Amino acid sequence: MKRRVKLTYPQDKIQEPLLFSMAKKFNVMPNIRRARVTETVGEIVLELEGKADDLDKGLGYLKKQGVEIELIEGDVIE
Repeated sequence: MKRRVKLTYPQDKIQEPLLFSMAKKFNVMPNIRRARVTETVGEIVLELEGKADDLDKGLGYLKKQGVEIELIEGDVIE
């Protein structure tokens, strides 16, 4: 299963490897489609691929870290 999402990082988390950690911990494969990262803004648009339960757990992990998650239209691809 795939989901398209936009992640917005809080300023204090921009330098942390949260996406890498999420991918490793929850067996989710990210495919970055677009990114804008500066010292004050961290935005990534990506497709995440994995089992539905793993995707939910991975996104939950990011949310707990303070990352804002926005599902993009057509977010589920079977």
